Amino acid sequence: MHYLDRLKLGLVVLVVLHHVAQPYGPPDWWYVQGTERWEPLERFTVVNGAFFMSLFFAISAYLLPRSYERKGGRRFLLDRFRRIGAPFLFGVAVIVPLLMYLHHRTYGEYPEFSFAHLWFLQHLLVYAILYAAWRTVIHRRPVVQEPRPLTTRMIVAGTAVIALGTYAIRIKWPVDTWIGILEFIQAEPSDLVQYGGLFVAGLLAYRYGWLTGITRRVGYTCLAIGGGLAAAQYAALPALSRFYAPGGTGVRSLVWSTVESAMCVTLCVGLVVLFREYANRPNVFLARLGAASFTVYIVHVPVVVVLQLFVRDLAAAPLVKFLLVGAVALPVSFILAAGLRRVPYLRAWVGA
Repeated sequence: MHYLDRLKLGLVVLVVLHHVAQPYGPPDWWYVQGTERWEPLERFTVVNGAFFMSLFFAISAYLLPRSYERKGGRRFLLDRFRRIGAPFLFGVAVIVPLLMYLHHRTYGEYPEFSFAHLWFLQHLLVYAILYAAWRTVIHRRPVVQEPRPLTTRMIVAGTAVIALGTYAIRIKWPVDTWIGILEFIQAEPSDLVQYGGLFVAGLLAYRYGWLTGITRRVGYTCLAIGGGLAAAQYAALPALSRFYAPGGTGVRSLVWSTVESAMCVTLCVGLVVLFREYANRPNVFLARLGAASFTVYIVHVPVVVVLQLFVRDLAAAPLVKFLLVGAVALPVSFILAAGLRRVPYLRAWVGA
């Protein structure tokens, strides 16, 4: 399924650019501070945040049942700990201290400790453990694939459930509120319903053959809806934001939860179909990039931060800095990832 590899590669590129934009657009805290901001880059991160990590979880879930059937519960978990747990430990031991040092050297203070982008690895591992527990305790039989179409009604119903769940959880935990589940698992509760919902959707997609069974009509309709919602945020987010709220019990929070969830589901469905139809041919170069994409996710943030610090005092507009850093960070991250994957004793620690 070449198109899934291409889709994951595209998502990793988007993640890198998302982090490149952090000091130049959104008001979120980042390792590089005090830079001039350009509001359209905030719109870029808002649209990205609506779907790209959820789509990662959906793809990861889709691949789990086959791996579990092939390896069995014990080997499956050992493999997950090796492929996800080891890179997480590498990141905590090497990448996080490096990021904290870069911030301290520049600003004279250490930032509050966090796992940074490595939270995603934590969540992948937790979902894998929960899946293995479910298969061991409740669903011991092999998963039998039963092709069933993914209908428009199912997409609408799923979107509604995710939107309502997102609204409910944001009553207590608004957007950009981070907590430590069990004092260790770094999470932004406001997005957990979307992540969990798309993870479950990925499992169902494997069982019912949705990825190959979604019709082009349904896929392109979803892509048009999701693209239209995204375009509206790009074009008029400052005007639309008066109808949105990051949390609470009000109608504005329900509106944003619904809009964001609709973007999430429709873009995920639409992009899967788009890549299935137009990015499903073998390509040696793209295959090599795709093989390194997980490692790129792990190692790219220090590359991005170093480059952002390098251009921090450059007399240039935020968009120019974004383009400069992005143009350098992407190839450097892939080259670094490819090099690390060739080191014999380091391969297992960087997701190779």
